Amino acid sequence: MATRTPVKKAAASKVQPGKARSAPRKAATGAGKAVTSSATPSVQVKLKTALAGLRAASTQRDLDNLPRFGIAATNPLGVSMANIQAIAKRLGRSHELAAALWETNCYEARMLAAFVEEPGLVTAAQMERWCRDFDNWGICDTVCFKLFDQLPHAWKKVEQWQDRKEEFVRRAAFALLASLALHSKTSSKADFLRSMPWMERGASDGRNFVWKGVSWALRSVGRRDKPLNTASVALARKLAASTDPTSRKVGKEAFKELTSAAVLRRLA
Repeated sequence: MATRTPVKKAAASKVQPGKARSAPRKAATGAGKAVTSSATPSVQVKLKTALAGLRAASTQRDLDNLPRFGIAATNPLGVSMANIQAIAKRLGRSHELAAALWETNCYEARMLAAFVEEPGLVTAAQMERWCRDFDNWGICDTVCFKLFDQLPHAWKKVEQWQDRKEEFVRRAAFALLASLALHSKTSSKADFLRSMPWMERGASDGRNFVWKGVSWALRSVGRRDKPLNTASVALARKLAASTDPTSRKVGKEAFKELTSAAVLRRLA
């Protein structure tokens, strides 16, 4: 997701449809295998429609962009984020379709699942199952940014995942924390202040996608309001003075941004 995590509205791909698009590609080997056995007939029809839409929108250019952005995707087709969102809009919300899309183990189908899922029907157990399947920052950040941060279980999962050993589970904790900082209207200052020790510990994780997630989270919390900026700057200063090289990197990056004129003007 580069010293700053490039995940905003189009978390999994910066590629946008352009005039010089490549011809649609055929599905990658094993991608979107027919239909899951648990899907009802009506969901099977929707799933076939969704997969056909993804295949029609796929291009070699978008497929080639995945490794360029550090996304080691499983069974990729090569579909831009803009086209995934357009397909999701046509399909509408469906909890059953989201489950069927996820079970295909196709990268873009799982991305699509994050957009068609019904937030009110997602359980803590489902969050855990999907999180265990995360294998790249694109799917991790998109699911957290577009779905998980809307759920009542979000803070509990941040707390549970922030100390886990698996790289993308731990990444998910900080991607979800960043998403809450950017989107949540119900989270309190106390919630974010409680996360400061989690970010301090996570900052020393030398794995690329973990420390970048911590950096994203710290910078997002520090941009939320003035008191949280003060607390985040204090943590950034502490990390920047650390003997641990990864912590120093996170601290210096966050301190530079959170004390910048642009951030301070906005908070004022």
